[in-house]
Amino acid sequence: MARNFQKEYREYHSKPEQKKRRAQRNKARRKAMREGKARKGDGREVDHQGFNRRGRLDNSRVKVVSRKTNRSRQPKRNGSQD
Repeated sequence: MARNFQKEYREYHSKPEQKKRRAQRNKARRKAMREGKARKGDGREVDHQGFNRRGRLDNSRVKVVSRKTNRSRQPKRNGSQD
């Protein structure tokens, strides 16, 4: 049976935990825009420093980086790297 990726995506992103994390990311972006560090459509993203993958994003250190930089820099993961 084929997987329904669209359904999986919706289920994951509609969880209360993920909604809170998205709200925190949006809040950090708005703050950077108020401070003049980012603008709408500038192709830059707010990067949470330190790879805080599970913890809260509120009051964490952030910097504005290009989309390419933010997507290319990934944290180390456990397991084999093939």
